[in-house]
Amino acid sequence: MRNIFIINPCAGQGKNFGRLQEEIEKASKKTGMATELYYTKGVGDAESFTRQLAKSGEDIRFFACGGDGTLNEVVNGTFGFPNAKVGVVPIGTGNDFVRNFGKASNFMNIEKQLLGQTVKVDLIEYSNDEKTRYCANMINIGFDCNVVDKTAEMKKKPLVSGSGAYLLSVFAILAKKKGANLKVTVDGKVVHDGPNLLCAIANGSYCGGGVYSSPQAKTDDGLMDVNVVLDMPRTQFIKLFPYYKKGTHFGVEGIEKMVHAFPAKETVIEPLDGIMKLCVDGEIEDIGTIKLRTLEKAFEFIVPKK
Repeated sequence: MRNIFIINPCAGQGKNFGRLQEEIEKASKKTGMATELYYTKGVGDAESFTRQLAKSGEDIRFFACGGDGTLNEVVNGTFGFPNAKVGVVPIGTGNDFVRNFGKASNFMNIEKQLLGQTVKVDLIEYSNDEKTRYCANMINIGFDCNVVDKTAEMKKKPLVSGSGAYLLSVFAILAKKKGANLKVTVDGKVVHDGPNLLCAIANGSYCGGGVYSSPQAKTDDGLMDVNVVLDMPRTQFIKLFPYYKKGTHFGVEGIEKMVHAFPAKETVIEPLDGIMKLCVDGEIEDIGTIKLRTLEKAFEFIVPKK
């Protein structure tokens, strides 16, 4: 079994880069398990590198060392190859996918990572006429997507953490209150048709560096959770956001008039303005109508030894 650490040297503004190399070397010596390090050279490199190795059929555990974007590339590179297992060392700024399995800090223990076991986890497949790709954690459209776009800018500022950058971006984008205009079809039924503040399609529960936005989502239940947040006054959103951040918003009185949630096997998202910004595991692209479906227990995820 090969253990390969796919390291994004730009993740987390490069703050954990040197320490990570030392920790991997120490854990390798202590466990007696050989490790290899690969440093990504740019966008898409982690995906192409892992796919090329996974094709060999050799048993390999790939540890995505970065944020959710690095994980997304490794998942897309290894999908369809049962010999490849995927783990995460969360040195990015968001690190939301691992929060579904406990504290993100637990995944920083390299020794426990090497001794970890795997669990089977769902994926969300999304496609159009041009491509098919996979999402590990969450897809965001509208307000959330615009916040992620702004967060990438905020994270470049000194002394701004991942969650801090997200919160600052929330209020910056709230001033514009730019949402989306979508037709949303869930398992063959149109559930929304028109303007909304945001639409999130969740496999995992967290986004934005720990915002518990989809508490009902489970990574292994064979379902995606489609959340549509309707347009609302800024003051109402500001009152709701603390509950949204803690994942208690579904207990707020009258929430059914503001947030609609649907468990789904299949979903179609059609931008009524012709194109939309799509945020997939923290990475943004412009796209038209997409079809989504849940792939149950589609990959094996490495959970650190307890």
